[in-house]
Amino acid sequence: MERLQKVIAHAGVASRRKAEQLILGGKVTVNGKVVTELGTKVSNHDRVEVEGIPIEREDKIYLLFYKPRGVISAVSDDRGRKVVTDFFPFVEERIYPVGRLDYDTSGLLLLTNDGEFANLLTHPKFKIEKTYIAKLQGIPPRPVLRQLERGIKLEDGPTAPAKTKVVSIDKKKQKSIVELTIHEGRNRQVRRMFEAIGFPVQKLRRERFAHLNLTGLNAGEFRELTPHEVKQLRALAEQGNH
Repeated sequence: MERLQKVIAHAGVASRRKAEQLILGGKVTVNGKVVTELGTKVSNHDRVEVEGIPIEREDKIYLLFYKPRGVISAVSDDRGRKVVTDFFPFVEERIYPVGRLDYDTSGLLLLTNDGEFANLLTHPKFKIEKTYIAKLQGIPPRPVLRQLERGIKLEDGPTAPAKTKVVSIDKKKQKSIVELTIHEGRNRQVRRMFEAIGFPVQKLRRERFAHLNLTGLNAGEFRELTPHEVKQLRALAEQGNH
């Protein structure tokens, strides 16, 4: 069930604000009845007409994108910088990113036009695991990484316990590559967690989102999720809610 004005906006008939004016002005019917209540919710089975014309529902789209560095996880930017939707000029539906990756972080990002799906995957209570590969300045000793595994205090509160794994160490250059898995999604969280233990991140990539990974993709490339993958993600989020 989705709010009527959102359904009208998603169908490309009008902006959400204009859709609200159309509803208040008695121009919208649901199953043949005029509806003027803004809180009204409709399902895919309801017939919605605007000024006597039935609206066409958008097909749901689910994309897995390998976001390059230097791209913003948004649909527009007031400073004219490149945004993720610039990579999809051929997609007519209004897609948007599920959550976000920082400007200078690359890796796996999902895009969709399914609001309920996006909310399921980004709400902290659903505990979807995200795995990052971080190139660090310095080599954190095992006891220091354990602080991240227990949870660490940041300025916006303590983090949930994380999983860590040392991928490689370069003693000569005093650099290391560490894998970190978290299920939260605060702003610049991974970078802040490593900074908090004294090992700043030089390069960061999100490698996995739940069971999905970047296999077969280069930066800037994408693929569609299979119906089975979409079902798996829904099931995982709903399971995390229990």
